[in-house]
Amino acid sequence: MASKRQFAVLGLGRFGISAAQTLEEMGYEVLGVDMDENLVSSLAESLSQVVSFDMRDARAMDQVGIDHFDTVIIASKNLEASLMATMLCKERNVPEILVKAIDDRHADMARRLGATKVVFSERDMARRTVMHLVSDNAVDYIDLAGSLKIINVKTPKGLLGKTLLEANLRGRYNVNVVAIRHGHETMVTPPPTYRFAEGDNIFIIGKESSLAELEKDF
Repeated sequence: MASKRQFAVLGLGRFGISAAQTLEEMGYEVLGVDMDENLVSSLAESLSQVVSFDMRDARAMDQVGIDHFDTVIIASKNLEASLMATMLCKERNVPEILVKAIDDRHADMARRLGATKVVFSERDMARRTVMHLVSDNAVDYIDLAGSLKIINVKTPKGLLGKTLLEANLRGRYNVNVVAIRHGHETMVTPPPTYRFAEGDNIFIIGKESSLAELEKDF
């Protein structure tokens, strides 16, 4: 049996605590780290493993065996600490290093130092919120690389009864339907003959500008 993935969360602000607690609820092994001893003490009952040290401290990183973790989530609001932790994790060959970035400059430096994924929690939440506000159909909005996005939308009335071929979303908007959830069934790369039904959720991939055009027509 494969062993469970191990996660370390460095920086226990709202984002870090939420990430650590959610991963634990899902059954993963999680280590929470923050230099605030009082905060660490207050989290001792809600997190099974939580310790206090400065994430810029290479010796402390080695003492907790950071190189044995599959994923390290760096959620510090301190730019220097975040970048130093990223570099230390990269030097110790941590396979997956996720950094919560403060801004684009932070994100760029983190990638250069070895981050495998960068998130902007406030920005991403704002985008998802706006998508819900401006669209009656959008139920989710996912950032991929660069300007590429995926939206998950409820089937609009204009598509009901049409086949995927008749809808011609690729030709009209330069987007692709990658999956459709119909009831309890999810079809990946659905056939062009599939006919949209009420209640379907459609997963559409494309550039942000193309999806925005599609959303306006929806």
